Amino acid sequence: MLITELKGKTVLITGASKGIGLAAAHVFAKSGCHLHLAARDGAALAVAQAEIVSTHDVQVTIHPMDLAAPGAMKTLADNVGTVDILINNAGDIPSGPLESLDFDAVRRGFSLKVLGYMELTQYMYQRMKEAGGGVIVNDIGNSGENWDANYIAGSTGNAAVMAFTRALGGVSLDDNIRVVGVNPGPVATDRMVKLMKRRAVDMYGDEGRWQELFIQYPGGRPAEALEVAELMLFLASPSAAYITGTVITIDGGIASRGSIIKTSKKAIEAMAALTAATAPAAKSAATA
Repeated sequence: MLITELKGKTVLITGASKGIGLAAAHVFAKSGCHLHLAARDGAALAVAQAEIVSTHDVQVTIHPMDLAAPGAMKTLADNVGTVDILINNAGDIPSGPLESLDFDAVRRGFSLKVLGYMELTQYMYQRMKEAGGGVIVNDIGNSGENWDANYIAGSTGNAAVMAFTRALGGVSLDDNIRVVGVNPGPVATDRMVKLMKRRAVDMYGDEGRWQELFIQYPGGRPAEALEVAELMLFLASPSAAYITGTVITIDGGIASRGSIIKTSKKAIEAMAALTAATAPAAKSAATA
């Protein structure tokens, strides 16, 4: 996808070293946007920078930093200055049911995603307002609307970011700023693999079986990072000039189904028992 109306715009993307953030960097660069890329992995950012500038006639500035650290968002905002588009994308809220949670990890995840999105938006919103306008796109996640007790911290955090997006976006057009969100379902990224392994432990007692969960997805697959990035590109473009205060879900219909690999404990236990019971027979058949 190429949106020429965005040529020359400046975009700040957090969590830009991999996954959706990296895909977003490439699609915005393809449309002629200059980039500020922030993430903890400085080496990966440098690779992304080199790849993009070798392909597109745009400026790419990288900001290697731990965005969950106190004061990091303020430092990033000061280093970047004013941008036309902000893509809040950094996030690492841990998976698992309530009893499994390490609350130090939960607090770090909320500092990065929930409070981090709010804080960076506060700084960049004011600068956009002074500059005459802008667009803020929050990468959230469909568990904020399709609540999942096996991803309870993520469901809680994502629901909070959805509320933040709708609350601010409901009034932001008065300042010529649009605030929108995207709710991806499962996306083929390293983070998805980590979450799926945790889910495979919950369902099968074996993280190595995480790919078996794909059969339950619409179309038998997760979304691609590029699909999400191109939705962000559209939402940031003039073609979406009257879209604000809303969250667009991109999950193949999962949230509308109301369920995807979201199973009761009794069903999980029954599935595990069935697997254990059929395993010897399957092994015998394979060796016969």
